[in-house]
Amino acid sequence: MGLFDRFKLPTVKPAQAQEMLKSGATLLDVRENSEWNAGHAPGAVHIPVRNVGAQATKRLPKGRPVIVTCRTGARSRGATRILREKGIEAYNLSGGMNAWESSGGRLIGKGNRPGTLA
Repeated sequence: MGLFDRFKLPTVKPAQAQEMLKSGATLLDVRENSEWNAGHAPGAVHIPVRNVGAQATKRLPKGRPVIVTCRTGARSRGATRILREKGIEAYNLSGGMNAWESSGGRLIGKGNRPGTLA
């Protein structure tokens, strides 16, 4: 292991994330409420990034990998780091919800209507 390897966060691309979700992983969306309400992935768990440290261990299923996303991947990097420090197997979604949607990932909005990225 190189000197800086311990600081690297594991990332997954949208196609990898889809496969992991089919195998039981959890998608954690750390965007703000308005972004979540505009459009999010079906079945995702929502915890705004500022609350991840306090709520993650209570709200995420135990023993499952967690894929963390935000709009572009920047906020989710910090949240991924927090989760890994808590011993949770977490991966940052490369490109965030922008990449998710571009790769054909579905978005739903408030009331299960078709979603958009805010």
